Amino acid sequence: MKVNRYCLFLIIAVALLSLNGCFSSRPEDIQAFQYPNQTYVTMDEYILQPPDEVTLISTKIPLLTGSEASPGITQVIKPDGTISLEDVGQIPVAGKTPRQVAEIIAQKLSTLYKLAGDYPVDVQVVNNSKFIYVVGQVERPGAVPYTGRDTVLSVIARSVPNTLAWKEKIQVIRPAADPSERSMVFGLDFKKMAEHGRMDQNILLQDGDVIYVPPTILASVGLTIGEIVSPILSAGSAATVFTTP
Repeated sequence: MKVNRYCLFLIIAVALLSLNGCFSSRPEDIQAFQYPNQTYVTMDEYILQPPDEVTLISTKIPLLTGSEASPGITQVIKPDGTISLEDVGQIPVAGKTPRQVAEIIAQKLSTLYKLAGDYPVDVQVVNNSKFIYVVGQVERPGAVPYTGRDTVLSVIARSVPNTLAWKEKIQVIRPAADPSERSMVFGLDFKKMAEHGRMDQNILLQDGDVIYVPPTILASVGLTIGEIVSPILSAGSAATVFTTP
């Protein structure tokens, strides 16, 4: 079965028009993404919440030494935002950074143990409940655990854009906290970042951000045509089976 040339042209035109305006960013949206880019990023910026899983480690506190194979002790933050330690009891940790929790634990145990050094206790997030999402033309789409120090360059590089990816038109979508408000959208050129070192767009990501890697115009047209033509060709092929000579 042959597809009418006019129909094919119409399909391409519709596909191109559907892409128009998809990659614009409002100035206020762009500004909202700029400030985190100027922040010194460390694990300390991760905010703990239930049901994050943390490991508490200290070579100076027997309770937190663990074993050679499994150093420290690991706990899941309870729904009430606390963890429990022997000799200490309940410790509120939700809403705090790992460094803040480490300081609280060290302070509470300083009356029982002689603690020397600036950071006698280490708190590590081993399994968190926050994610960044990568969708579109990448080899590894899906949820990426949020650490508090994730930049758009590092996340996209790990997700590996495929040959259909429009690297110059990638979008970061930040859902609004209020469902009635508009999500912020920031367009960026990953190719300039990766190939030319343009780091001014290497924004710091937040929990819940969505990175969309669109197909190029040519790839999008090809995918659209494939979706429309494939059922037609399949129907035509099926029809020939029942055609009598």
